[in-house]
Formats: sequence, structure tokens, C-alpha cells
Amino acid sequence: MIEEFLSTWSLFSSTYLAGWLVAFILAVTGVLVVAEDHVFIGAAVAQASAFGVALALSIGVWAGAGTDDPLRSSAVVSGAAVVFSIAAALMTARTNLRRESREAVTGWVFLASASGSILLVSRNPRGTEEIQHLMSSSILGATPTDVWFFSILAGATAVLLALTHRRLLLVVIDPPMAAAVGMRPALWSAGWSCWLGLVIGLSIRSSGMLYVFGCLVLPAMIAKTLCREVIPMFLVAPAVALATTVAAFVLANYYDFPPGQMAVSLLAIVYLCAALVRKVRAR
Repeated sequence: MIEEFLSTWSLFSSTYLAGWLVAFILAVTGVLVVAEDHVFIGAAVAQASAFGVALALSIGVWAGAGTDDPLRSSAVVSGAAVVFSIAAALMTARTNLRRESREAVTGWVFLASASGSILLVSRNPRGTEEIQHLMSSSILGATPTDVWFFSILAGATAVLLALTHRRLLLVVIDPPMAAAVGMRPALWSAGWSCWLGLVIGLSIRSSGMLYVFGCLVLPAMIAKTLCREVIPMFLVAPAVALATTVAAFVLANYYDFPPGQMAVSLLAIVYLCAALVRKVRAR
């Protein structure tokens, strides 16, 4: 099985490396999402990112742009995905929102983006194909440039969280206490929301909604069941994400399954096992 996987390395090395880097980035970021107890935000932001893609493609069609026109370039479409994911993350930020209204706004963002993206591309074959690609979480087709890009993003995410994770945790978990010690929760929350939107928006074009949402929340949820404190989760979550996605890619290659769906399914199984083990230990 492993030998067969290694035999495909020359063809799909960029896909494998990009998928693992995305899993690492999202797993580290997802610790704060799970600590905030607002898991559904990941799905809403990812869906808003897909809406940005659909809108960019539709504008290109309405403007009569050809396939080589800048309006339909990959950079423009990716930029739209990032802009809308950041906007969605800011809309659902905790600042000035009660928990009930925050959940309502998150649900609205998800539903409006999901329905809007389908309506925008319903008469655009290329747009429909692109949205289906995002929904299906196909991580095939990554390039060496993607690998370098996600390597830089992974390093930036690791450094950023290493320097600010304690303050971010305080803002996420206890904003009044953060304000009491001289921090500005609104500013920190906005910065964190922008970074979350940026990470999801950049990842979704390469790996799709299911893979992004799964790698964002499941490794952190697994880490939460294994760790008694939040700080160790920043190490456990990416370790779980990398180990699981490596195993998933090997299995997907051997059994000819989609790697993104295999990775999320395996993460879900690992979470179930971790939850059962924790329950047994508690008894």
C-alpha cells in the first residue's frame, strides 16, 4: 500500500504536500474556533468564500470577459473568495453580538451564501463546474507554486499564533477579562476574524469546502477530548491533522477514493474513538 502510494509521488507530490499544509494551517487555526465554541462559523465563512468565487465568475460573464480576461483570472477569483470570507468572519465576530444573535447571523451568512452562489452560476457552465469543484472538495491539481504559497502561510500562521495565542485565547474565551487587563477586545477580535477569513478563503480554492471545514474543526475537537488545557491543543491538533491526512491519502490512493472525503471521514472516526475513550476513562 505504501509502496504504491510512493510510486505516485512524482505525479501528485504537489497535491499531497498542499493538502497536508492546508490541514496543518486549518488545524492550528481551528483551535481558537473550537475554544470559542463557535464551530459553525467555519462552514459559514467557507460558504461565503464560495459565494465570492461565484460572484467573481458571474461578473466576468456579465462583462463579456473571455477566458484570458483579467476579470476571470485565478487571482481575481481567489481575491473575491478571500474578501467575502473575511467579510463573513467579521459579520459573525463576537463583538457587540449576543450569543443568540451571533448564531442567527452565522446561519444567515451560511444560507444566503449557499443559495446565492447556486443562483449566480445556475446559467454559467464554467461557474457551475467551479462551485461543484468547491463543494466536492477535490484537492487534485495543486501546483508547486501552491506548495510554496501554503508553506509560507503555514509558517506565518505558526509564528503569529506562537506570539499571540495567549492573548487571543483570552479575547476569545473571556472578552471582559481581556478588557480589564488593558487589551482591546474589539480590535483583537477583528484581527482574528480577518485572519480566519484569510486562511479559509485562500484554502478553499485548492481543497474545497468539505476538506476546509473538516480540517478546521475536527482536529481541534479531537485535541479538545485529549487535552485538559487549551495550550497543548495547539500542538496536538496539527499533529492529529497531519497524521490522519497522511494516512487518508495513502488509503485513498490504494482504494481509489477521493482523498478529501477520505481525510474528513477518517478524522470523524478518530474523533468518535477519542470521545469514546474519554467517556470510558471518565467512568
